[in-house]
Amino acid sequence: MIDVTVENFEAEVVAASMSTPVLVDFWAPWCGPCKSLGPVLEKLETDYAGRFRLVKVNSDEEQQLAGAFGIRSIPTCILMMNGQPVDGFMGALPEGKVREFLDKHVPSAEELVAEEAEEEALDALADGDPQTALEKLQHAVATDPANDDARFDYVKLLLQLGRTDDAKVAFAPVIGKTALVRRFDALQRWMDAIDFEAPQGQPARTLAEFDAKIAANKRDFEARFQRAQCLMAQRQWTAAMDELLEILMRDPGWSDGLARKAYIAILEIIEPPKAKVADGQIPPQDPTVATYRRRLSSVILS
Repeated sequence: MIDVTVENFEAEVVAASMSTPVLVDFWAPWCGPCKSLGPVLEKLETDYAGRFRLVKVNSDEEQQLAGAFGIRSIPTCILMMNGQPVDGFMGALPEGKVREFLDKHVPSAEELVAEEAEEEALDALADGDPQTALEKLQHAVATDPANDDARFDYVKLLLQLGRTDDAKVAFAPVIGKTALVRRFDALQRWMDAIDFEAPQGQPARTLAEFDAKIAANKRDFEARFQRAQCLMAQRQWTAAMDELLEILMRDPGWSDGLARKAYIAILEIIEPPKAKVADGQIPPQDPTVATYRRRLSSVILS
């Protein structure tokens, strides 16, 4: 718990709420209900172990802040998230009701553990340690099965390591989301490409066979798409997108936009995690992803 004034409000409330929910308690020393609510809030801040921060504003001494929030009676609590007020309550609520209020907004303990594990996994990948990253992601998914970001990264890494069967098992709980979540759709299309390529035999000979078909008929879009699938399975991403662009330049709507959907899937797969930057700065774009996004736009808009 920390006392907040006009001078430190920006740092302790607005900036802090960008990463952790901040509960602002407007109170006054003469207020009886405030004295009963205060210990409840302090106990909950301890119980929630970092899932939210508690700050207190003496509304008598900080009338400018009280006025800015339209405080008409105390105690009044305002929850700040991402720099903005999102909810609040008035009066000395019992502990159970305050818990209900908090649980509507603050992340669960499992969510925080999963988020931390995912960050550690991305750091391990950046350090060239995929095995540690895989263990961290597996832990994140097991701890918080609803964490779609961790599941995407976990399935993607399994596929990169050639563990296709394990990837399919990990993907199964969210297979129904492929029509709603673009990144899951991308993983499904990658696995479909792997399944297509697996029985084809020797990769080099298979690509040569598709090359012969395309040489005989440049509008053999089926052969071009299948060639792109083989390239996807082999993780030759730019070559696969180049092949898909050949289809898009000749017939953008071929097979209900199948080439465009596969192209977008590859962009989702190869886009690296956003780099950490200082507040207010824009993370740098991956040059390959940026180039191929522009190429897709130029073809679609031409």
